[in-house]
Amino acid sequence: MKGGQRTGTAVTVALETEVCERLMRTAASAKSEARAVLRAKIVLAAANGIANGAIAREPDVSVNTVRKWRGRFAAQGMDGLRDAQRSGRPRSYGPEVRVAIVATATSMPPHPEATWSHRAIAQRVAGTCFAPVSASQVGRILADLDLKPHKVRGWLTRRDTHDSWQRAAAVCALYLDPPEGAVILSIDEKTAIAARSRRHPGRPARPGEPVRQEFEYRRHGTASLVAALDVRTGEVLTEVIRRNDAATFTAFLDQLDLAIPPGKEIHVVLDNGSSHTARHTETWPAAHPRRHVRWPRRTHPGSTRSSSSSPPSPAESCGTAIRQPRRPDRQAGDLRDRAQRDRQALPVDLRRQPAQSRMSPAAVGRNPH
Repeated sequence: MKGGQRTGTAVTVALETEVCERLMRTAASAKSEARAVLRAKIVLAAANGIANGAIAREPDVSVNTVRKWRGRFAAQGMDGLRDAQRSGRPRSYGPEVRVAIVATATSMPPHPEATWSHRAIAQRVAGTCFAPVSASQVGRILADLDLKPHKVRGWLTRRDTHDSWQRAAAVCALYLDPPEGAVILSIDEKTAIAARSRRHPGRPARPGEPVRQEFEYRRHGTASLVAALDVRTGEVLTEVIRRNDAATFTAFLDQLDLAIPPGKEIHVVLDNGSSHTARHTETWPAAHPRRHVRWPRRTHPGSTRSSSSSPPSPAESCGTAIRQPRRPDRQAGDLRDRAQRDRQALPVDLRRQPAQSRMSPAAVGRNPH
């Protein structure tokens, strides 16, 4: 708008090109508010020099309405077409009540409650500020501040170690820029999987009806699964296990070592599971030099081995950081035999389930292209 001047009783309205195009889009829009469309048409007609009475006849409004929006646009521009700030009803609760509600919602609830409810917050505030605030008002104030004290999310506190960020950076660098020709495996277990089967078969989808699945099921106990993800190809090698211990885990590593071609370098990323950090597992890389295991945990006191390194030296293996079993050959054989018996005794084989995603061991480490 270039400006507005009074000539007699009407206000002259002059529009800039950009403002005129904006008003024309609003007036022709089918999704804009009706009041915004009316005000835009009044201003456009006033800019064309039409009198207030003629402008009021087409939309069937009073001349005072035309005069109001014509004058407000001439004085304030596009901001003048917005609704003015209304005073409304005075606030029933002062800022101290809002502060008390926020302070209560962000504090720990009293024992034995696990989370705050709107009613409990209202009762606490009524006893603190002597303000009879309702539970619904508490909900409106918390919603306005995006505070949800009734929701709880899990959180894992990171150990305060000096090399935590270095170890995380090393794993990220391995994922982002893996060595040429190497196999990057991320291995983990899923324990206590409920093995269930439906009592009756489901129904396929029909026009207007989704797939129906039987609600009742039969329990077949639980099972555990260990899986190795090839980070490059996305392929997964799985194995159903009976026990989640070091013996079973190293037996799975032996299978991977046989499945992957001998000429490939292998990098393994593990978490802090007990089967991954056991002494028996930590001594396993010594017999497999081509494997580079990323130990994502704090090293033992007195250990000089880094958290992501090659197999330990004999001096480290005999020290206080990693102790060898008294009869390693016999004990290792017993552990492998026990793992084999456990796998054979598993009552429910998840590998036969159609939803289980598996791959051939020969495909591990194969280039997808």
